[in-house]
Amino acid sequence: MASDAMILFAHGARDPAWAKPVTAVAECLRSRFPDRQIKVAFLEFMSPTLAEAVVQLRASSTTSIDILPFFIAQGGHLRKELPEMLEALRANYPETQLHLLPPLGELPEVQAAMANAIAALVA
Repeated sequence: MASDAMILFAHGARDPAWAKPVTAVAECLRSRFPDRQIKVAFLEFMSPTLAEAVVQLRASSTTSIDILPFFIAQGGHLRKELPEMLEALRANYPETQLHLLPPLGELPEVQAAMANAIAALVA
């Protein structure tokens, strides 16, 4: 069964334009899954944070949330900081199921799409 909601969890940047690709993907997902809430959250520099996004979704009676790290690969943020954040969120909101998905860049379909896009640029 699909979760009630999904959070695309991205790094964030000081320049607000940095978030445009992430928000564009969120819009596409909202079109594909109109019955599911899709949020974007950021690790730093931008808002909402992951905790703020979880609180927003809980306010709308969401009980199950998929969290997709919008990262190319697992580095320190995903290996250390994200598990700590999830542990705190699970302790604060035990009635909300938080499902951590693999980082976007580690999905074979995404890797193939990136390779195809690069090949099209240099062909």
